[in-house]
Amino acid sequence: MSTLERKLTDAVIADAIDTARTALLAEVDASDVGEHLGHQTDGLRVVTHLFDCSRKGYRGWQWAVTLTRASRQKKVTVVEVVLLPGPEAIVAPAWVPYRERLQPGDMSPGDLLPVADDDPRLVPTYSFGDDPLDTDDKAQIRTVAKDLGLGRVRVLSPEGRDAAAERWYDGEPGPDAPIAKAAPHHCHSCGFLVRLSGPLSELFGVCANGDANDDGRVVAHDHGCGGHSEVRLTKRQQPQPPAPPVIDTVSLDDLEAF
Repeated sequence: MSTLERKLTDAVIADAIDTARTALLAEVDASDVGEHLGHQTDGLRVVTHLFDCSRKGYRGWQWAVTLTRASRQKKVTVVEVVLLPGPEAIVAPAWVPYRERLQPGDMSPGDLLPVADDDPRLVPTYSFGDDPLDTDDKAQIRTVAKDLGLGRVRVLSPEGRDAAAERWYDGEPGPDAPIAKAAPHHCHSCGFLVRLSGPLSELFGVCANGDANDDGRVVAHDHGCGGHSEVRLTKRQQPQPPAPPVIDTVSLDDLEAF
C-alpha cells in the first residue's frame, strides 16, 4: 500500500470485514465465498474488501464489497457487491472488432463490406493515377476523365499494394506452399500464366489452367504446381501399357478330354 493510500484509508471501514461479509452473503451462497483477501482504498472514506470466490468455474476471481461512510459518522454503508477477476483469473480474450476478424472466404452472397473513406490502402485516383506506370499520354486521358467524372474514384495506394503483395506472396499463391515446393517448374515459365499490368506484374500473374488448383487466381512467378505447361512425365511415371490379350483356344471337346 502506498503512502497516499495509507493516508486515505479509513480505519473504521477497513476494519468492517464482518459488515462486508454479511452484505456479500446476502447476495450469494456461503459456499461461494472464501477467505478475506484484504482491502483496497478507492478514495476518501471508500474501501473495497476482497473475498476469494470458491464458485466452480471462477478460479482466481474475487468478490469485491465496496463500503463507505459519511463524514463524522460511524455507520458503514454498502455501496456495491460485484465479482471481479483477480490477477490469476481466467478471463475471456480481448474483444476483436468483427471487421478485423473477417478472413478471406467468410463473405456470403449478399454480404456487404464497406471500405472506410480514410482506408490507407486506397487513395484518390487524381492523386496517384489509375496506373503508376502510365505514360504521359495516358496521364492526359486521366485528367480529362477526372474532369468528366469518369473512371474509378479511388485506386490502390502504395501501402495497399504492398500489403496485397505481401499477403499473396506469404500465402498459398506464394513459393512456400507445399504444392509449389513439390512442383518441377515455376509459374513464370508456364504458358498458362496471364500477365498483369502495373507494379504487381513484376511478381504476380493469373493462372489460366483449367486443370490446376489455382485456375483464375493470382499466383507468384516463383509459385508452381504439377500442371505446368512444359511438365513431362519420365518413363517411370508414364502409365504402363496393358498386357497383350490372351486368346482362349480351349474348346468343349478339350475340356471333356480332361
